[in-house]
Amino acid sequence: MNMPELHPGDFSMQLLRWYNTHRRSLPWREDPTPYHVWISEIMLQQTRVEAVKDYYRRFLHALPDIAALAQAPEDLYMKCWEGLGYYSRVRNLHKGAIQIMEEYHGVMPDNSQELLKIAGIGPYTAAAIASIAFGERIPAVDGNLLRIFARLTEYNGNIKTDAAKKSASAWFLEHMPSLGAGDFNQALMDLGAMICIPNGTPLCGQCPLNICCHAFDHETIQTYPMTAPKKQRTVEDRTVFLIHDDMKIAIRKRPARGLLAGLYEFPNTEGHLLEKEALRYVQSLGFSPLRIKRLPEAKHIFTHKEWHMIGYEILADELAPVPSSSYMAENDLELPLTDAIRQKPLQVPDAAASPDECGKIRLVSLKSLKEQYSLPSAFRVYRSLLQ
Repeated sequence: MNMPELHPGDFSMQLLRWYNTHRRSLPWREDPTPYHVWISEIMLQQTRVEAVKDYYRRFLHALPDIAALAQAPEDLYMKCWEGLGYYSRVRNLHKGAIQIMEEYHGVMPDNSQELLKIAGIGPYTAAAIASIAFGERIPAVDGNLLRIFARLTEYNGNIKTDAAKKSASAWFLEHMPSLGAGDFNQALMDLGAMICIPNGTPLCGQCPLNICCHAFDHETIQTYPMTAPKKQRTVEDRTVFLIHDDMKIAIRKRPARGLLAGLYEFPNTEGHLLEKEALRYVQSLGFSPLRIKRLPEAKHIFTHKEWHMIGYEILADELAPVPSSSYMAENDLELPLTDAIRQKPLQVPDAAASPDECGKIRLVSLKSLKEQYSLPSAFRVYRSLLQ
């Protein structure tokens, strides 16, 4: 039996009728300005919606508009992003804000082609901003739309290829209404998140599009979308150190390029060190350890790598001098970033590190660690042990 095909107008009507009843209440939808859509879409890349909500509110409290983001020092916007991961995203947001201020007089471009010229904005983000904030008739093809397209049409190819994205974009454009492109895209996003889900069993009986879904009709829903086999992640053993010296904790800044670029970290090294090896390593950093304590093991998964970590807590002799060549005194500039995040953006001096700072130990108070320094979630287990 041939599967009935919905006329494009009927397709969008069914979809938007469902969306009007079941749409998710999300903070960035309350006031979908171009800036709000931009920030939310960048945050939502590789991050769950529920996890983004609080980060979104916090970010906007500190950096409410493009001008504030463009003027923000690195430590401020990095701290606002702390915990979201993939920190290149916020660096590109900052670059993009500067670009908009300099090249577009502080006004975000109102079409997808111009938006693509902004740092960090790719085809999906450009389409999302252009359709939701400006009403441009362009599909915002993300993982949700690709999955829906693959099941609706039984697309027999790797859904993550450029060819698949091009096919999906053309298919959705054909079915997109002349008005309401933003709602159409957001309806498909919600359908993919709530009904045509990626893991588990899709709720096909509740789907407004099941009448024209080939995978539903042929009972092949679990076959689609098709993807290439995932590459196995490499595993890296590391030893992490919580070094206490004179009521402060040791951190250092990672290099400007590579994994976790430019973020602060607890001193750590490759391999799982035995206690004697750990003491020698701490001494090599310039400290005189008095006491050592083994900490719990932890694991952190990156996109292509896993860290399997062990840890040691070290009490260092506060009277023993630390060589200046490997140590940077804390500048004692207390950046009240918590207040900035909760209340309003503050003009704070740029505390970004120079290249010479990378790798050097900095002793900071626990208050400064909490409020000023961006520590990646890879170290969450060990950070939680600090009181």
